[in-house]
Amino acid sequence: MSQRRSRPLLLKVWGQNACFTRPEMKVERVSYDVMTPSAARGILDAILWKPAIAWHITQIDVLKPIRWESVRRNEVGCVMSPRSNGFFVEKERQQRAGLFLRDVAYTVHAYFELVGGAGSADNVPKFEEMFARRIEKGQCFHRPYLGCREFAANFEPCIGKPPTPEPINKDLGWMLYDMHYGAEEPTPRFFRAFLEGGTLKVPPFDSEEVRG
Repeated sequence: MSQRRSRPLLLKVWGQNACFTRPEMKVERVSYDVMTPSAARGILDAILWKPAIAWHITQIDVLKPIRWESVRRNEVGCVMSPRSNGFFVEKERQQRAGLFLRDVAYTVHAYFELVGGAGSADNVPKFEEMFARRIEKGQCFHRPYLGCREFAANFEPCIGKPPTPEPINKDLGWMLYDMHYGAEEPTPRFFRAFLEGGTLKVPPFDSEEVRG
């Protein structure tokens, strides 16, 4: 049987601010304590996205103490789309408070597997080498971000021994894992998240620990 799954891949990401928004907060933006698996997957997709592969997050290490910052800022209350008739920004402007993270750094542990979009010329070593080249050169399809697009993420490869996480032990409660696209409408999936020694273990998406 040909290889379908990559070896474990590590990526260090960091930034000045981050907001991994809790979906239960309807009005003000409040971040989870640490990066969610969906946010980590989004960063990997920004660096290497191909229809032939799907990323899976296995672990997120917290490399700096969890610090918070309260910010009040202006946002636009609607979204422009091809179906809309346009809108005036001044009428839709809303001032909202947000509770964000500041000075964050993480090590993302992940792997990818070949999926239905893989062709006869696609194989795991090809995409492993492509991913390594892209992170060494700082290449990405779009600038990766830490939860919100205005919070740009820096990234670099983890070479050798991974950085030591902060010694944080904390029950994070139910955390958004990712969206499930198997039904007619995308639905969110959650898992019970714990920080043990600064490490967040992420269960497989199709496991019993992940619930809708």
